[in-house]
Amino acid sequence: MLSIKDLQVAFKTRKGEVTAVKGITFELAKGERLGIVGESGSGKSVTSYALMRILDANGRIKAGDAVYSGVDLRKASERDMRDLRGREISMIFQNPRAALNPIRKVGHQIEDVLIQHARASRQNARAKAIEALEAVRINDAAARYDAYPFELSGGMCQRVVCAIALACDPKLMIMDEPTTGLDITTQKAVMDLVDELVKARGMSSILITHDLGLASEYCDRIVVMKDGEIVEEGGPVDLFRNPQHAYTRKLVDATPRRGVEIRELLPEEARTLLAPHMVRDTPLIEVKDLTKTYAGKSGPVHAVKGISFTVREGQSVGLVGESGCGKSTTSSMLVRLLDSTSGQILFRGQDLAAIPAADFARNPLRTKIQMVFQDATDSLNPRHTSRQSIAEPLKRMTGLKGAALDARVEELARLTGLPAHLLDRFPHQLSGGQKARVGIARAIAPDPDFLILDEPTAALDVSIQAVVLNLLADLRVRLGMSYLFVSHDLNVVRLLCDHVIVMKGGEIVDAGPVEQVMDHPSHPYTAELLSAAPQAPRPQTAA
Repeated sequence: MLSIKDLQVAFKTRKGEVTAVKGITFELAKGERLGIVGESGSGKSVTSYALMRILDANGRIKAGDAVYSGVDLRKASERDMRDLRGREISMIFQNPRAALNPIRKVGHQIEDVLIQHARASRQNARAKAIEALEAVRINDAAARYDAYPFELSGGMCQRVVCAIALACDPKLMIMDEPTTGLDITTQKAVMDLVDELVKARGMSSILITHDLGLASEYCDRIVVMKDGEIVEEGGPVDLFRNPQHAYTRKLVDATPRRGVEIRELLPEEARTLLAPHMVRDTPLIEVKDLTKTYAGKSGPVHAVKGISFTVREGQSVGLVGESGCGKSTTSSMLVRLLDSTSGQILFRGQDLAAIPAADFARNPLRTKIQMVFQDATDSLNPRHTSRQSIAEPLKRMTGLKGAALDARVEELARLTGLPAHLLDRFPHQLSGGQKARVGIARAIAPDPDFLILDEPTAALDVSIQAVVLNLLADLRVRLGMSYLFVSHDLNVVRLLCDHVIVMKGGEIVDAGPVEQVMDHPSHPYTAELLSAAPQAPRPQTAA
């Protein structure tokens, strides 16, 4: 169905032409599910954009052939490509909200595709759009037809994007990181749904991802890309259990999974002994009957319903659950960005919930509780250098200035492994891992005792995630901090945490030591989360 031979894709930049894809070759058979894996910058997405002919204005297919069912995609006219897109080849993009028009109803956006490719008329477009929504199992599809993207959850938006992609019954589906940002149960639901529809319609598919577990579960064959080149390919079981290329081995080793220690995620030459951490019996944070209620159109909405738990000094507690379970609301109340409706937050015996969130910024305890946010890019001021971002809390909270301030910033950079020459760079000049280090350095700058980590590695490649997780483990030992680690990745929680709390519908449904909860869950929901987590095959040497 698809034949790629010596494909090269280049971009014009201020520093000259950069070749992002360097002569790759692969084929895709009818009904085959192909996975393309690799880290950011490997050329995965650029390859798919080249096939769809939707490269940025400064990009071009430099050389090679790309033939789909006898059609030369490189030489096809734009008119022919418009006909192929959606009708023959469809694509599910990484960010569903960005892929949808925010000011148009989702039903109208499905109609656009149907009418463009003559699959519906103005008279029956609404009915067919509702059918497309029903095909991706959106409840009450007729009502969702009139919804705007901002009124839908992330998982629902991804289903709408799937409905648009499948509306014209294409022969080839390209999925570019389709589950990024989705919680683990929604991820499984979306992938199971798409996989089922692909199989039922006899379609071929290309799944682009850096999640090896996802690729192994939903692909028949996998291509591994690095620096614009294919370094290895084969079946998922053979490829991941017995990788032949050093880069594939690095990806496999860096993937969190059961039975692996946190240091084993790093390359052998980077592994050192992890000093033992000490969890003391002294409670640091005691949460008692904490509740958060919002006023809704149909009555009060209980985001958090009377939860209670304790974080001890030196302890790392994981907080897991799907989107909407109350994790972020709980975190915001603990860090005092949000007022609770009732309940207590005792920090070494002092009730923080009694202090209004608006006044907490001026409270001396502000320095003792800090947060690392999920998106390092969005949480950093784009007009501030790394040095300015790290220095900001020091100036505001500790009064440091001059040489003492510069010395402390450089000390924090060393502590977090951020090279000194990057301190004068802006966020757009840093990689994802470097921005994550800046965010961590900024959070630990005022020497906190309690650090809330909100999905700090969710958007990172597996090898960078491995480095950041090991950094957090080291900092916890060196600085004696306690963590609340908010995540939906249970494999990561198992590595970094001593204790885990499982939330559902604003309530705690399961809690206890990590190994106990993960190996012997006491609640069906915990078991459901564990079964939804994709697992990459273990290398033979690690078996």
